[in-house]
Amino acid sequence: MKILVIGGTGRIGSKVVDRLHAAGHEVVVAAPSTGIDVLSGEGLAAAMAGTEVVVDLANSPSFEDAAVLSFFVTAGHNILAAAAQADVRHHVALSVVGTDKLAASGYFRGKIAQERLIRDSGLAYTIIHSTQFFEFLPGILQAAGDGQTLQLPTAAVQPIAAEDVADAVARIAQQAPANGVVEIAGPERESMAALAQRFLRATGDAREVVGDAQARYFGAQLQQDTLVPVGQAWLGTIGFERWLQQSGLAQGQPA
Repeated sequence: MKILVIGGTGRIGSKVVDRLHAAGHEVVVAAPSTGIDVLSGEGLAAAMAGTEVVVDLANSPSFEDAAVLSFFVTAGHNILAAAAQADVRHHVALSVVGTDKLAASGYFRGKIAQERLIRDSGLAYTIIHSTQFFEFLPGILQAAGDGQTLQLPTAAVQPIAAEDVADAVARIAQQAPANGVVEIAGPERESMAALAQRFLRATGDAREVVGDAQARYFGAQLQQDTLVPVGQAWLGTIGFERWLQQSGLAQGQPA
């Protein structure tokens, strides 16, 4: 098949592209650096011609509320219009577990808008709801502040490694559309606060984490199960310890 991977130069996208190439598909990498811009629409129609599957992994470069919403709405309109014109038969988009419960967060309002556009497009689609990536742990800690004590939610998380995400996305892109949501997650579940403390200890960071059920997650209040699958989910195989060793972030390893 001809498969267009939007965001194909990013952390997940580059891995998905490698997997689809290895499976024998014709893969077009869409990114500003390859002359395809989903915001302006430049190069999008030409890249879409003859495409059977679109994999949308684009993410907003800014987490500011208005900028995020503008990105996902503008990009979504442009991508879906070009896909409809090209008679694409499967639109795959990567989103986040719990998105529909996180409207208090500006970022997730953008994702909610993106998902609504996909559902209303008339195209056959699969929306992949992934739990948070292990690779986002440093960003979650940064968002919690710069003091010696960090307050983080006690809500459950089930983080997944980027390698497992790429495996799932590439597999789903080669399957029939679900016309709904498919959930993916990592193999281990624990509280966000406990996971953050494990990460700090493993990386030689002396800061302490205090679990707080009322602590906000990028501006949103979490319920215990907001960030974990509520039904059947595909589970990756890479847990925290294995990911940490592979990442090179563990204390005593080169960064």
